[in-house]
Amino acid sequence: MKRLRFYLRIIRLGAVIAVGLLFASALKLQALLRLRPSPASRQRLCRWFLARLAAALPYEVRLTGNRPDQPMLWLANHLSWTDIPLLGMLRPMSFLAKSEVRKWPLLGWLAAEAGTQFIRRGSGDSGALTQQLVAELQQGRDLLIFPEGTTTNGAALRTFHSRLLACAIETGTPIQPVAIRYLRDGQADPIAPFIGDDDLLSHLFRLLATDVAVVEIQLLQPIESRGMERNRLARLCHSAIAEAIYGSAAPACAAA
Repeated sequence: MKRLRFYLRIIRLGAVIAVGLLFASALKLQALLRLRPSPASRQRLCRWFLARLAAALPYEVRLTGNRPDQPMLWLANHLSWTDIPLLGMLRPMSFLAKSEVRKWPLLGWLAAEAGTQFIRRGSGDSGALTQQLVAELQQGRDLLIFPEGTTTNGAALRTFHSRLLACAIETGTPIQPVAIRYLRDGQADPIAPFIGDDDLLSHLFRLLATDVAVVEIQLLQPIESRGMERNRLARLCHSAIAEAIYGSAAPACAAA
């Protein structure tokens, strides 16, 4: 029975990815014909695809909090590649991802065609990155970033890179903090984190072979960025997410 369930999940996920490839190919063809779709259209199409991708994953989603009714800079803790479809299904938005994502089989190409902004860790070109993100927010589009800069096992919340918040301050865009937790039998899910030298396909197969787990997504109280100093803003966001995940006794200190 478990083997049959695994194969059925593979088939369903494959069908979703095939549809995504068709959409991405259509976007590429339009670009070659100089018929560029608007960024808003790309975002709506991306949200539609991510909602179906999230539905194909073995998770029961429990969402709390209110979805914002205005453009926001979304900040979330980061445990896995699955964070992207699970959050991206909530609103049309753009994403900031590490440059390695572009090299992932199929999903990397889909991410690029969907308009994902890629960052190379350690590049040091923070000014150009800030202006890249400012351009997104100035168009009134939601943008999702993971300020820890990498995935973790969820045991603690890493330091937030405050430079990533400069775009919100410059444009006066409010912050939407998000806390995400993966639970299995009421405890932290050991299968969900995508960390270290793990590769995408191996992680995906392990995930699809397991029973359904729970993912809790908490949309926290928005935080105003206008007139804020970026390190203070990073500390406020860090504290809000840490408290939502771990309670008052958070196992990590806020960003400096």
